[in-house]
Amino acid sequence: MSLSVPQNILDALTDVVMPRLKPEPQVIETTRVGDFDLPVYRTGALVIGSGAAGLRAAVEMKRRGIDVTIISQSAWGGTSACSGSDKQTLHTANTKDQGDNFQAMAEAIRAGGAMDEDTAYIEAVGSVRAMSSLQYLGLPLPQDHLGGTLRYQTDHDEVGRATSCGPRTSRLMVKVLAEEAIRLDIPFFNQTTAIKLLKDGQGVNGLLAIRPKEGTDANPYGLALYPCSALVIAAGGPGEMYRDSVFPNGCFGTLGMALEAGLELTNITESQFGISTRREGFPWNLSGTYVQVIPHIYSVDGDGTEHHFLADYYRTTQEMASNIFRKGYQWPFHASRMLDFQSSLVDLAIFRESQKGRRVYMDFNRNPEAIDAPFSLERLDPDVSIYLRNAGADQTLPIDRLRHMNPLAIELYKRYKVDISADPLEFAVNNQHMNGGIAVDIWGRTNVPGVYAVGEASGTHGATRPGGSALNAGQVFGTRVAEHIGATGNAASPSQSDIANAAAPAVSEVTRHLDSDSTLTWKAIRTDVQARMSDHAGILCTASDVSKALADARTLNARIRDHGIAVPRKTEIARVVQWQQMALASEAVLTALDHYIANGGGSRGARAICDPRGKSLPKSVHGPLPEVRFRAERDADKNSQLKLRRKGADFVITEIPNRSYDGDKSFFERDWPAWLTGDIYRRAAETSC
Repeated sequence: MSLSVPQNILDALTDVVMPRLKPEPQVIETTRVGDFDLPVYRTGALVIGSGAAGLRAAVEMKRRGIDVTIISQSAWGGTSACSGSDKQTLHTANTKDQGDNFQAMAEAIRAGGAMDEDTAYIEAVGSVRAMSSLQYLGLPLPQDHLGGTLRYQTDHDEVGRATSCGPRTSRLMVKVLAEEAIRLDIPFFNQTTAIKLLKDGQGVNGLLAIRPKEGTDANPYGLALYPCSALVIAAGGPGEMYRDSVFPNGCFGTLGMALEAGLELTNITESQFGISTRREGFPWNLSGTYVQVIPHIYSVDGDGTEHHFLADYYRTTQEMASNIFRKGYQWPFHASRMLDFQSSLVDLAIFRESQKGRRVYMDFNRNPEAIDAPFSLERLDPDVSIYLRNAGADQTLPIDRLRHMNPLAIELYKRYKVDISADPLEFAVNNQHMNGGIAVDIWGRTNVPGVYAVGEASGTHGATRPGGSALNAGQVFGTRVAEHIGATGNAASPSQSDIANAAAPAVSEVTRHLDSDSTLTWKAIRTDVQARMSDHAGILCTASDVSKALADARTLNARIRDHGIAVPRKTEIARVVQWQQMALASEAVLTALDHYIANGGGSRGARAICDPRGKSLPKSVHGPLPEVRFRAERDADKNSQLKLRRKGADFVITEIPNRSYDGDKSFFERDWPAWLTGDIYRRAAETSC
């Protein structure tokens, strides 16, 4: 029997209308910087980004009496509001029976390695508070009739700590947090691009941004200044770094800006790749029920001929179908799962078809074609058949199983003129998430005083992570950042710093491109960077390819430093700066990856380090696949992180042991005074990022 969900309910969970912003504050101050008169918007704390993590930080700061302002390149246009999957996951503590053991949850969060133990524990403990506060704000997380939260299993999650409002979970999170930010009357500047972090001898003192609407004869490029005492970077990950990407268009992140400001990055070797529809249409992750209903997957060559290519990899129909299903909760590519005919052999097969120039589809109106025997729901591996039986998904065709298990998955694509109930869906293996980022401590602080980072901008996620734990991390650390900024007392009122001196070199650096006679355009840089990263730093890497890619990236950045970038129109100055910074971030990623591989680093998380001397050899039904022989991960590498910072035109890399956590040794009477006096925040100085 299929689930019967009224259309109005499906519509409400699919068409999530975002709130209307209040008018922006008017300019009440200007200052002369070089040849320009720039508007000045003073604030105590400034949040860059309007996704779930940034909004959480802003709301929690406002509640603590902090004078806070939000700027956003495009309100509701980032990954939180625009990305997701079939039933997008919020990973949190499991309340089943006696509740979760937070240490066990922390161990699961950091199981992939290269993650600080204290950070994992913070995320585990904070998950209950994060979820309950979202529910208080109106996030419609599903419950059973006794009030228990409905949960399911997701990738790198063996317990079942995942919950969901459907495909728009993170958009709904953004909505309820945005509504709260508007209710609290937090100033919000939209269409504002952060380009230069400003510092003085004490740390951060503001930000240089570009606001096209500020353009005047005295300020033709729309430059604007935001003096602040605390700055929270929450602008997401570098989605534009890859050609093959499921990020929404225009997601640049702030890694390049962070490097220019002297911030340390960590784990930028670590990304996440998985099957999804392409960004040229409607970019969306194809995890969960999209593959758990076991559609037929095939490719089409240039002549229009279909290829049942998975039959060249798996030995039986049952083995192939069961591993298509497992992509639902083993969604990201993982090198070790290419072995023994596991689920990442599906990713490899799809990737190789794309390399041949073929287009890959999944068809929900056909069951998988046979290898040794016809497909049958009666012939599946036990874990798969038990799941489908418990879900009541015994319908004949994948589309009917999908309509039963998750009708929202069908509704979502219909909103973008794609009817998967009628037509096959084209997809590929794409970049989806940056697990590394700006290095932070237990309160979200960076190495520059007054600067914090949360969400995907921060490098807290380790080499792998349970699905949905990034959403949880943004909520937990958004709150902790607000707590720490509130405890310092530095941002209770607008900053009165003299920002003109710090702004002068930043303005000069930005406007130097205007006087350049360079033939290099930002569009050419985009093509160069994206092709290099997708072709040489994707799921399959070799030492020689990465080294060559790094040399090419260095050459590009040297050319930019020497000659600048052409600015065909003044309205494109923001894009010019963003691609200059993305080229820098790309070189940083390749520098770290080259260092990791050259020093014997093995395959983990998103990438297989292919090596003819590697001991891990995937096989297909036709035999070994020597071209994808790869190095196994070294256990020792799980215990440390690679940190990177800029030094002149070069980068310095250091290997830092993960911070440890040996269990909760708190005692109420002894430790309560540290809370009452605020000593818990001052103790943070003992824990370096």
